Amino acid sequence: MHDTDPIPPDGHADLLADWIRLAEAPGVGCRTAQLLLERFGSPASILRAGRAALAAHVPAGVAAALSAPPSVEIARLVEQTLDWLSQPSHHILTLHDADYPESLRHIPDPPLLLYINGQRERLQQSLVAVVGSRNASTQGRANAENFARALSEAGLCVVSGMALGIDTAAHEGALQGAGSTIAVIGTGIDRVYPARNRALAHRIAEQGCIVSEYSLGTPPVANNFPRRNRIISGITAGVLVIEAAAQSGSLITAQMAAEQGREVFALPGSIHSALAKGCHQLIREGARLVETVDEVLDAMRVSPLVRQAAPPVLEPDSPLLAALGHDPVEPDALLERLDGDAAALAGELLALELAGLIERLPGGRVQRVVRAACSAWCVPREGA
Repeated sequence: MHDTDPIPPDGHADLLADWIRLAEAPGVGCRTAQLLLERFGSPASILRAGRAALAAHVPAGVAAALSAPPSVEIARLVEQTLDWLSQPSHHILTLHDADYPESLRHIPDPPLLLYINGQRERLQQSLVAVVGSRNASTQGRANAENFARALSEAGLCVVSGMALGIDTAAHEGALQGAGSTIAVIGTGIDRVYPARNRALAHRIAEQGCIVSEYSLGTPPVANNFPRRNRIISGITAGVLVIEAAAQSGSLITAQMAAEQGREVFALPGSIHSALAKGCHQLIREGARLVETVDEVLDAMRVSPLVRQAAPPVLEPDSPLLAALGHDPVEPDALLERLDGDAAALAGELLALELAGLIERLPGGRVQRVVRAACSAWCVPREGA
């Protein structure tokens, strides 16, 4: 018999202990645990089944570990988890809980436990992921923030991984809209990584929620971050990739999304930019090329909505900005286009950089930064 209610903070310590023992058992991953749950029904039944019965389904060593009494470490972890769970806005959902995200429940290896800090009801909203490079360009961060803000204003909750770069910009943008944001992290729920996102993590926990499958105290381990990506794609209806190098971890998220039957969107970039290579690869492999938020919303069938024009960009009437275009340019090429003086060009480039209208790229190249949302704003129809 499956449990049907989330674990409450005021009891059911044994139930929680059983789920933690199953999740933390050596040699038991999500797929093995799911197999055992299908055979025995619940963690309690698995742990009581005995070594011989378990050995018919798992290796002998795993059967022995599951049959052994709980260790001191597990008992301590359960105690710490119950203490954490007793605090406001802290929740744990098990795979058998009624409000465990349904789309996540049906991926090949769903997490047994979801630790949640914040508004767990956000998981029941319409969700879309926005992910990309940690080493994002200024333009990439602006695009991520603008897209995420527009998606959130359209009522979608934006999911990302709270990494630096595109993830951080996406969370910041989404927090400006009613849809808010969810951060899926690769550490224990009681850790903040990277540390410089501590203030952002507090805002997400207050206005959205933070989600982890890892037990309390789990440090940032490299292998955990690619694995958490299946949760990002698993809880969402689509994944938008904004800037990704050829070997980016964001491509893992996109691949998982495609395998899970989710929509995959990619923002194209300059053919000269290394950060566009991953997005172009996704487009060649079948991802939707998108240039506006409307295209994402149309694909996700978000309605009823009214499109409104994005606010115009008020930029200086600068011949240099016009000469820059939107691709990275060598300063020498700019000199040729403008037939100007090198010292004067350097001064004007510095002024534009300080104003946030251009950025300098590796190798001395410069690129224009468009600050307005490259999308239409979407708001519900009046009376809808």
